[in-house]
Amino acid sequence: MAVFRVQKTQNYTIMSNHHLRNKALSLKAKGLLSLMLSLPEDWDYTTRGLASICKEGVDSVCATVRELEAAGYIIRRRIRDKNGQMRGMEYTVLEQPQPRNRTSLAVPNQNRQSLNGKNLYRKILHN
Repeated sequence: MAVFRVQKTQNYTIMSNHHLRNKALSLKAKGLLSLMLSLPEDWDYTTRGLASICKEGVDSVCATVRELEAAGYIIRRRIRDKNGQMRGMEYTVLEQPQPRNRTSLAVPNQNRQSLNGKNLYRKILHN
């Protein structure tokens, strides 16, 4: 079988293959996580922002985010103001899953970098 390679000089992403090899994830979840990992950290990571660059709508993106959360690739935390009112959600996106029973990211800073220097932990605000 012939193998065709493309010389990568710009507009490419380096990420872990872990989620791509995970048979428990749907293709939609693999694709959304890959897309999220390929975007710059200042991107609008709200479900509306993600849906704006996908064929799927907001509801489909929300369902896929829930699948990734259940699998440990996304950690969700409610953001509250000083009065205890809900103000949004913070999502942390990981290249490798974290067990669900852990509630915080107690990972030393030196372990937060991937081989290419990208931050493994992306915090996303969702309203």
